[in-house]
Amino acid sequence: MSTRKEMPGRLLRLLSLLQSRREWSGHELADRLGVTERTVRRDVDRLRSLDYPVTGTTGTAGGYRLGPGTTLPPLQLDDDEAVAVALGLVGAAGGGVSGIAESSMRALAKLEQVLPARLRPQLAAVSSAAAAVPRPGVPQVDPEVLAVLARCCRNHEIVAFDYQGRQGDPARRRVEPHQLLTLTWRWYLLAFDPSRDDWRTFRVDRIDAVTPALHRFTPRVLPAPDASTYLVESFAAAQYRHSVRLTVQVPAEVVADTFEGVVRGTVEALAADACVVRFTADTASMVLSQVVSVVALGAEFTVDEATEEVAALIGSVGERLAVAFRARGQ
Repeated sequence: MSTRKEMPGRLLRLLSLLQSRREWSGHELADRLGVTERTVRRDVDRLRSLDYPVTGTTGTAGGYRLGPGTTLPPLQLDDDEAVAVALGLVGAAGGGVSGIAESSMRALAKLEQVLPARLRPQLAAVSSAAAAVPRPGVPQVDPEVLAVLARCCRNHEIVAFDYQGRQGDPARRRVEPHQLLTLTWRWYLLAFDPSRDDWRTFRVDRIDAVTPALHRFTPRVLPAPDASTYLVESFAAAQYRHSVRLTVQVPAEVVADTFEGVVRGTVEALAADACVVRFTADTASMVLSQVVSVVALGAEFTVDEATEEVAALIGSVGERLAVAFRARGQ
């Protein structure tokens, strides 16, 4: 007679998929498992025979949902997965989520207890020898806000929240959440805003009073290959208060390789060995930091355009550096 202990690998994978999302269509599960929909139906029946409450859902295509009160089998991870989880928890301790460091260490301790004995030494070694240093100045995100947003992304539920824009003006937003992303220790929510009829990116540290609307929506097609590509491209195309445009006598790919952080800039090739670079940011100092990275290449360049404050800051910093290094040589 079948038991949970004897459950084959495909059934465990099916169970894991059902747990990871609120609802799956038979076609999606078949595609993930590399089997036919008929095999999925048979495997679902086997899970039900083992007392797992898998229910059928109604709708155009129908689907499956794992009911509440489910007892999952013991956690099974291979060597690489165990190390990946441990490193992820250690890395999270240095990220931009408020109070997550202590929670990460507690999770590591619990994880060690449920893993097979052969994997515990590896996990213990990683957790004791690795540490993440918190990055100063990174905005802290409320983990409960992240959890609600993540759940709404997964379940395709509309969510409302208070949002403080770049100018400090608060507004109540109601959006269709698509995905949470991290970039340079900052968390962002990519969502479709029906009131603007367009996609928007929200910094999660500026989100407050999150309220799920308990209303499902049909996910829209993202106008990019994936969410991370959309995020980077939206930063590059955005126009902020301060900007500068340079013509640099080096190949475009060389300049692009110098970009660091959340770069708000574009590079356009003029020739094999020349390009136009444009930076834009909320503050003149952020633009300056990117200009310095280009100057450090040692190539000839010209300043084609610059907002007044950016031009004044670059000129002032240049003069101060020149004076300081001349004084050093005397």
